[in-house]
Amino acid sequence: MEGLHHHQYYHRQHHQQQHQQLAMNVNVDVDRLPQWSIQETKEFLMIRAELDPNFMETKRNKQLWEFISTRLKEKGYNRSAEQCKCKWKNLVTRYKGCEMVEEEAKRQQQFPFYNDLQAIFSARKQTTLKKLCSDKEEDKGRYRGKEKGKKGVSISGSTSESINDGNDIKEILKCFMRQQMEMEIQWREALEERENERRLKEMEWRRTMEALENERVMMDIRWSEKEEQRRLREEARSERIDALVTTLLNKLTRDDHKK
Repeated sequence: MEGLHHHQYYHRQHHQQQHQQLAMNVNVDVDRLPQWSIQETKEFLMIRAELDPNFMETKRNKQLWEFISTRLKEKGYNRSAEQCKCKWKNLVTRYKGCEMVEEEAKRQQQFPFYNDLQAIFSARKQTTLKKLCSDKEEDKGRYRGKEKGKKGVSISGSTSESINDGNDIKEILKCFMRQQMEMEIQWREALEERENERRLKEMEWRRTMEALENERVMMDIRWSEKEEQRRLREEARSERIDALVTTLLNKLTRDDHKK
């Protein structure tokens, strides 16, 4: 009986260790990517800031992310284009979250790259405004070129030009607000995409843990069945031995009576 208890204890210990190892492997797969260091993130943001105008000009930016990946590898950081893209989305999400904090010091304390992101978006706003103003100046230049052919300049013409200037400023402000709304929509889409990715990973993790738990239950059931079969064999063997001993004793008793 002591041998049986020892066998059961050893089997359960081995099974628990196997289950823990499988769970650890799942966690390792989830967190297998190395963390970004502060210096690596700084280098990444410097490269991303240089290319921000290119990102604003096109939506097909796969080659831009691959270029950033190559630049990082030249600096000794092995990151894929997809990892760089995900890192940028995470940084923008954290930056938007810190915008709700009123004190500048607390923003920098909560998010050490706040100033870097702020510089990128500020430069983006300035570039957008300059482009809008440049387009408006070109439109006004073409308009004035047409007006040169007309003889004389009336007071009503000067008034009309002032009105046009006011309309230009309003148009620039409208374009700027539209650009801000587009940026806000992009940020919300990035936030929703990140949340969906988190949900998918959580669902996958739950399915993996459920599969491991079902496997553990099945292993326990199989072990119990084998133990039950072994117990029945032991009982049958004991009964056969008892029957044999009884038969021998009866035979010996008969032999004694005959003598």
